[in-house]
Amino acid sequence: MPAIKPTCVRDLKLRVNLADVVSRVVTLKKAGAGRLKGLCPFHNEKTPSFHVDADKGFYKCFGCGKAGDIISFVRETEQLGFTEAVEALGQRFGVVIEYEEGSGGPSREERSLRQEIFEIHDLATEHYHQAFKAAGPTGNFMRSYWVEQRKFALELADEFKIGAAAPADEGLGALLLKRKFSEDAIRQCGLFFVRDGALLGLGSLKPRFRGRLMIPIRDHQGRVVAFTARQTTLTPEDDPAREAKYVNSPETPIFTKGNLLFNLDRARTAVGEGRPFVLVEGQLDALRCWSVGLKSAIAPQGTSITESQLVLLRRYHSQVECFLDGDSAGQKAAMRFLPMALRAGLEVRFLVLAKGDDPDSLFRERGLAAYEEVRKTALTAMEFAQRSVLPDVMNASAEQKSRAAVTLFEIVSQADSEITRSTFLQENAAYLRVSPNALLRDFQSFTTRQQRQAAARPAGQPAPAPAASPANTGQSPEHHLLILCLHYESLGKPLSSALPHDWIDVTHPAGVLLNRFLGEFEHDTWPGRDHLDTLLETTDEKTLVASLLFDRPTIDDPVKVANEGLRQLRARALEPRLRQIELALANHGADSNSDPISLLRERSDLQRQLRQPLQLPVVG
Repeated sequence: MPAIKPTCVRDLKLRVNLADVVSRVVTLKKAGAGRLKGLCPFHNEKTPSFHVDADKGFYKCFGCGKAGDIISFVRETEQLGFTEAVEALGQRFGVVIEYEEGSGGPSREERSLRQEIFEIHDLATEHYHQAFKAAGPTGNFMRSYWVEQRKFALELADEFKIGAAAPADEGLGALLLKRKFSEDAIRQCGLFFVRDGALLGLGSLKPRFRGRLMIPIRDHQGRVVAFTARQTTLTPEDDPAREAKYVNSPETPIFTKGNLLFNLDRARTAVGEGRPFVLVEGQLDALRCWSVGLKSAIAPQGTSITESQLVLLRRYHSQVECFLDGDSAGQKAAMRFLPMALRAGLEVRFLVLAKGDDPDSLFRERGLAAYEEVRKTALTAMEFAQRSVLPDVMNASAEQKSRAAVTLFEIVSQADSEITRSTFLQENAAYLRVSPNALLRDFQSFTTRQQRQAAARPAGQPAPAPAASPANTGQSPEHHLLILCLHYESLGKPLSSALPHDWIDVTHPAGVLLNRFLGEFEHDTWPGRDHLDTLLETTDEKTLVASLLFDRPTIDDPVKVANEGLRQLRARALEPRLRQIELALANHGADSNSDPISLLRERSDLQRQLRQPLQLPVVG
């Protein structure tokens, strides 16, 4: 693949604001002069520790240790290679990407599978949308279905790129073949049934979606990654999923059902204090909410919510209103959702609908006012759980209350705050009409049993090692000297003269980089700390440098720190040999091969070197 010019990469970093890149994924708030912070996208946290310095162009998480620049952020969050990340940023922000081998860039055959599948979904979205708008049997039927049966405006269809899949093939496969997408991309995009071993061609591409209303599914960054297809009377009888009301794309290299929430890309910009996410059951429910002005509605892919979806949600806002259908399936889904929401640190309320109602029909009949009316009777997490577990508490027996308490304990135990647990237990005691102390004792017995059962299970995988952080990576002298090279560049040349390369431990990234950087200073080829891309070879090296550049250290006397680092490296290099000589002299009688005179001279020389004060020659 043609290499991107280093000057182009530098230009990209100068022209694209890091905050604009990060804010597509993380909700950022001001955190002091020139700083922004939010919840880390790389690990689950409830207190923001992810900081962005847009002026310097670096981010750093003080929780997990991740650090980097705009390119590493896109690589990490979108699972792209270096070239792909640069190309994606260039396309997004209008920066022309230049390549070492001409200006045309990589051919389509050389692009990554993921990038090709993204492009295929963009083309498919437009293909289906144009079919929806076109005059003809399919388009006329789908527009009529959209407006007359679903009661949606055509403007909403344009806004969300609603599409139509014809009952018979109308050329999507031919379009993709004409555009010369790779065979792997066409086979794995999820839009076709392709027999294993069959030669790829028009005859072997059978569309997965036929005679259905097509709803594009976007990830949280707004990229189309899949489709939900609604059954209509146009759906042909030979459709393998003819009886299914909704059919989703299969999982592909760009789509994992459990990691995505419909409309999150738009809803995340509408939430804030007093404006929670509104979780509804399906995509059309979310579209109905959007159409009446409730812009924070989201929906899972399918009926079940997952931990990954809630962790993603928590990145943007902690408040969620659960607005599921009033039937038994909707209530069961809400009860499955509640403990996971507590584990994710979400603050949850439940909007309870009458049996048979759903958000789509409610808003269609009464508009946004219906939402405000339902909110007046919203239930807290425990209120909803109590009524679901034991609706007729007034007539419940002691045994029924005891069984209900155990179910409630399972929910309460998911909260990681002792204050939250205590509050929940008090609410449950009041609802069940039992002694708070008795309920607390039962809860303590319940948690003790849980802990014993957990201890009895087979041991799982060992916990991952803690991420690198200043507390556990800054102990080596190489690390301290590397900081000086980056923040006090005038010390680089003197250090390169005073420090022998064989004193440096190159078994860890700090030592590797110090050795490499001092070589650049020594040969007067140091590019400056703002132009280090060509000197960084691995992800660990890039992360370490970004982390060190994020904050300027407070050092009163950099030269003193340099001299101490040199002293430590010298001692580490020379003292082991001195101990060997002392041992050899002590055992001289048993070791006829050693020359005591040479050993004494070497010992004297080493002792002299170790006693000699180290003074870094610094000019200016």
